[in-house]
Amino acid sequence: MKITTTSRSELNVKLGLKENWLQFTLLVIVNAFVGGMVGLERSILPKLAAEEFAITGATAVLSFIVVFGFVKATSNYYAGRLAGTLGRKNTLILGWIFGLPIPFILMWTSSWNWVVFANILLGINQGLAWSSTVVMKIDLVGEKQRGFAMGINEFAGYLSIAVVAYVTASIADTYGVRPYPFYIGIGLAVLGFLVTVLFVRDTLNHLDTEASNSSLKRLKNPFLQVSLTDRNLGAITQAGLINNLNDGMVWGILPILLISRGYSMTEIGIIVGTYPAVWGVGQIATGKIADHFNKKKMLSTGMFLQAIALLLFLWADSFVMFITLAIILGLGTAIVYPTFLATIAELLHPGDRANGIGIFRLWRDSGYAIGAFLTGLLADSFGYNAAIATIATLTFLSALFLTTRMRLK
Repeated sequence: MKITTTSRSELNVKLGLKENWLQFTLLVIVNAFVGGMVGLERSILPKLAAEEFAITGATAVLSFIVVFGFVKATSNYYAGRLAGTLGRKNTLILGWIFGLPIPFILMWTSSWNWVVFANILLGINQGLAWSSTVVMKIDLVGEKQRGFAMGINEFAGYLSIAVVAYVTASIADTYGVRPYPFYIGIGLAVLGFLVTVLFVRDTLNHLDTEASNSSLKRLKNPFLQVSLTDRNLGAITQAGLINNLNDGMVWGILPILLISRGYSMTEIGIIVGTYPAVWGVGQIATGKIADHFNKKKMLSTGMFLQAIALLLFLWADSFVMFITLAIILGLGTAIVYPTFLATIAELLHPGDRANGIGIFRLWRDSGYAIGAFLTGLLADSFGYNAAIATIATLTFLSALFLTTRMRLK
């Protein structure tokens, strides 16, 4: 199958959600497939590690998240660069090519090293594919509806994570951890690849149209400014890192903690799935709100809610309490997630957008790896409560730092 790049000709393109609803909808569907690839292992990989490979230590179990986080973070960075040279669509297709082998490896492997390798592929898949859908939607809608666009994008991805996490956990509870839960992944990868190749169009012409009317200045040193030196961009970037650091902890520790408390895989699937479900659905509203309200206040509020929920996990002693805290944590994340991307896009010239978002997502998704590694060390050395308390404290400090440093109104 030949892959071509859309010509960047002087086409009369229009920006806006209504004007580009068909392509926007296709990209929402594609990102649901992308998110489902993560949901494929969100609930059941710790059980797979214990039952199939006799791996029970927190550090060892969390190794797959460490690898996934670092690879996804690096792929985000290169996705930003490739999106401007190779094209948005071709970068998305490349992400799906890396995703196709993942479910087959998880179904058939007899070695934990191959599970880790599958997460290397998953990191590349998520970095290239999710980043591409983010940038393409921002290209399509223009400046007025960025928050809403990101809310819908992240809603599709994270709701899919939640649904697939629940379904795979239920299948594992009934039929075993392998191979049946991973059949879903085959469908997701194949459909995502085919829909992208056959129906998605590139958005470089939309980018050119917006860039020609932008009054924003280009960044002189994009990596340094987005990472650190720009007060607004740097504050957002550190908060993004801490957000995913605590998500890495929840991803790895929560299923293990619930298993140790005697919950069934179905109950674990409900609890673990509730958090990204609220996160996903809530972003439709919070993304729209981010287009009209103070972004700094939204970001700080969301980070504080996360810190409170994580701290209260220390005292959770019932199914209802775990569900309630999962909802609060999901709400806090729903507030910040589309707001991160909408604010970054607002602050950057269209010509810097893909690269700048890639740099932000490099640091943000490094949080997965740092969080999983730190959580594993703390849990193995001092217990789960010490790990949860440490991550909750870091999240609270991040919220304070963002509130102090950020100047955006």
